[in-house]
Amino acid sequence: MPCKVVCISHATGAGGEEVGRLVAERLGFVYVDEEIVARAAAKGGLDANDVADEERRKSFVVRTLQAFAQSGGEAWALGAAVPPRFPDDWSGENVRALIREVIEQTASRGSAVIVAHAASHVVGRGPDTLRVLVTASPEVRARRVAELGKLDEGRATRAVKESDAGRRDYLKRFYGLDEELPTQYDLVVNTDVLPVERAAEVVSRATSREARAV
Repeated sequence: MPCKVVCISHATGAGGEEVGRLVAERLGFVYVDEEIVARAAAKGGLDANDVADEERRKSFVVRTLQAFAQSGGEAWALGAAVPPRFPDDWSGENVRALIREVIEQTASRGSAVIVAHAASHVVGRGPDTLRVLVTASPEVRARRVAELGKLDEGRATRAVKESDAGRRDYLKRFYGLDEELPTQYDLVVNTDVLPVERAAEVVSRATSREARAV
C-alpha cells in the first residue's frame, strides 16, 4: 500500500515543483504548494486580520482543503499566468502560520503531494509519509534559473546563492537545523543525474511500502 503523503523539499532550480506535479499526477494525489495557497487566499478574499486570527485561519484552511478534494487540486492551480504574492500587509509570521496549517491539515487528510517550505520538517517521519529532497549542483540550478527567468549567468548565480542562504536561515530559525543533511529525508534525488520525468518515476515508486523496506 502506498504512503499517504509525499513531502517534497527542493533547492531553487532543482525542479522540485515539476517533480511534485508529476508525482501527484502519477499517484492521483492532490498537489499543494505555496502558490496554490496564495491563489486560494486571494480568491477567498482572505485579509490580514483573517490570517492573524487562529480560528479564522483554521476555518479558511478547512474550506480550502475541501475545495482541493472536490476539484482534484485544480481549483486554484490553474488560470493565472503570474502566481499571486501574499499581500504586503500580511506579516511573515502569519503567512508561515497559514502555510504550516495547510501542510498539517493536508497531511492529516492524506493522498497529497506537498511542495512547500520545509514540509518534511513540519510533517515529520512516519510510515505514511515519504520525505523527499530534490536537489542539483549550484551550476546546473543557476543555468536553469537563467533560462527560466531570462537572466544572465551572473544574476542567476546570485539568485541561487541568495535563495540557498534564505533556505539555510529559514531552517535554522524555525526548525533549529544548523545544517540540512541528506539523512533528514527518506529519499534524495539529484536532477543533475536524473531528468525530471525519471526523478518523478523514482519518487512515485518509492511511495510503496515494499520499496521503502529495501
